[in-house]
This record gives sequence, C-alpha cells and structure tokens, in this order.
Amino acid sequence: MPNIPALQHRLRHFLRPLAALYAQLMRLRCWLYARGTLRSWRPPCPCVSVGNIGWGGSGKTPLCGHLLRWAGKREEHGVVLTRGYRSRPRRLPLLVTPGASPAQAGDEPLMLAKTHRLARIVVDPKRARSGAWACARFDPDFVLLDDGFQHLAVARDIDLVLLTPHDLMAGWNRVQPLGSWREGASALVRASAFLIKVVPGRQPGLSQAIDERLRPYGKPIFTFALKPRGLARLDGSARAVDLGGQDYIVASGIADPDQAAATAAKLLGCEPRQVLDFNDHHGFRQADVTRIREAADGAHVVITPKDAVKLRLLLGTGDFWTLRTVLRFGPKYNCDMEFDDWFGAHFGELARHHSHNYRQAMREELA
Repeated sequence: MPNIPALQHRLRHFLRPLAALYAQLMRLRCWLYARGTLRSWRPPCPCVSVGNIGWGGSGKTPLCGHLLRWAGKREEHGVVLTRGYRSRPRRLPLLVTPGASPAQAGDEPLMLAKTHRLARIVVDPKRARSGAWACARFDPDFVLLDDGFQHLAVARDIDLVLLTPHDLMAGWNRVQPLGSWREGASALVRASAFLIKVVPGRQPGLSQAIDERLRPYGKPIFTFALKPRGLARLDGSARAVDLGGQDYIVASGIADPDQAAATAAKLLGCEPRQVLDFNDHHGFRQADVTRIREAADGAHVVITPKDAVKLRLLLGTGDFWTLRTVLRFGPKYNCDMEFDDWFGAHFGELARHHSHNYRQAMREELA
C-alpha cells in the first residue's frame, strides 16, 4: 500500500494548484447552497450535524454515540442519517436493526444500532430522501446527521466539526489531493463548535495551534479522548479490567490504528507485542482471522468495537477481546461551559423554536 502522505509531499508542487482549484469549487458549491440555487431539505425537528474537515479518524462515531446517550437520558428519540460507508443494502433507505448484516448495513451504523436501541439508524447516501422517509415514519425529536459537514443537501441547526491534532498542525488547510482536507479553512466559519480528538500522552504544539488557528473563528472549542474502561469477550461471555500483564497483539481496521494501540497500552500497562493494521472499514474474512491468530501465537488478541461487529460473525464463540471505551472531554477554549451543558442549552433552545413553529403552523392550518 503506497505511503500517501509521502507521495503527496513529493508531488506537492504539482498538487498545490489542483488543491487550490478543488477548494475553490467547494466554496462555489457552498455558495450555491447558501443562495438557494442548490436546494436543501430541512427536517421538521432540530438537526445536528457531526462531521469533519478531513478524512476519517476524527471520532465521529464515538461522538454520535455520546449524543445518543445524552438524548436517551432525556427521553429524546433520535434518527441518525448516515451514508453507511461501504455498505451494500438491498434497498434504500435501510433501517438498521441490531441483527442486520455488517455487509448490508456497514460497520459503524450497525455498531450504533446495537448500542443505542432507542435510536433509529438509517442508511442511505441520499440523506434528504432517508430523512424525509424516517421523519414521516418515526416522528423523531431530533435528527443526527452523521459525517454531515459537507452534506449540504440537509439543512442543520448545529454543526459540530471534528478535527485531529494533525489537522491543526502539519495538515492545516491542505486540501485534497495535496492533503486530507475536503474543503479549505474558510469553510470552518460554518461550524457551531469545534471538537478535537486527542490521544493519550502529550501533544506538543497543540495548544498553540488551537490558539492561532481556531480561536479566531470565535466558536467554542472542546477536546475529547476515548478513554479505556476495560475489555469484553467478543461473544459477551466475560469482561475484564486488564490482561494481568500477559502478552497481547492489537488487530484493527480503523482509520487511526495507532490510536487503538495507544488506547490498549494505556489500559493494559504495556505495549502490544504487534499491531496488525487493516484498511479502514476492512471486510474481514476467515483468512484474516487465521492471519491474526498466527500472529498472536497464543497471546491475547485485542480488537476495536468497530471491528467486533464484523469479526463476531467469523469467530463463533469469540476468543478475542474487544476494547471498551468511553468518550471523555478535556480542556476547552472560547467557552466557559462543559460540552454537554453547552450542547444542552443550544438543543433546548432549538426544541422550543421548532415547537413554536409547529404550533403556529397548526393554528394556520385550522384557521
């Protein structure tokens, strides 16, 4: 597999004008949506977008899960609209159930469906279509737009934009094909708040990058990390705090495999003997399971929850361990409130606004 960043660096003089052109085209697209030339569908309830400026690995799915837990505690029922990357549904829109096939539903939608039973997870690349379909059938309290920052065909009330330390430092404003960004830095003015996913350990230069590059937008800035809280057998038969110092390897098919290894090391107190990296959203086969077991050679195997929904079908009783993580917020900037308090205040205001508009529409209909 080619080293994409190294290739981009070698070809940077050729790629830079292409990146500038792509960024300009994305600005034009945004302008056409803003003036109404390109139409957006607006949900009849509050809509929250969780998205990023660059490619994967910024923590969108864990943040979606956090918001669904937040809503569940308040008896708010949500619909998640997701593209379902690499999913192959037989029909669209697809309502993802906990027993759905990973191949049809996609790994991340299935993971959300299994862990958030009160939410409706709907897969469809045309999210305006799936949104209208879901709102008519389920009458949700809110819509959560997964990976929605560039999906302007659905109007949103809150735009949560996720970034990584790389986005804020070496990768800043490097638009594809020069870098991993989907839009230029000017697009960040659309954000309601920024959320930066950090990994265990110090990250030199990050605070300075936040001060120089994000603070000027005047939006709240929150940091978060995925904190390990234990292990679970893949078949659910057992849980453990750690592995008692025994050898283990990490196998992962996620966008940021280094994070999975760092999270495991923080929990288990030692580095993995080996890290097996597969492509993000990798469709595991029995040959992959054999390769993992051969690499482990009797040691424990630790995998991520995202990979677990696919590997569970291949392993039967599940002799692998799944990392159990929880999202925790850290230092914040440009805001005196914690994220949940900030989000709750904005969500409550939106809910009252939508309720007022609904009552007004009903009065006009009855008049």
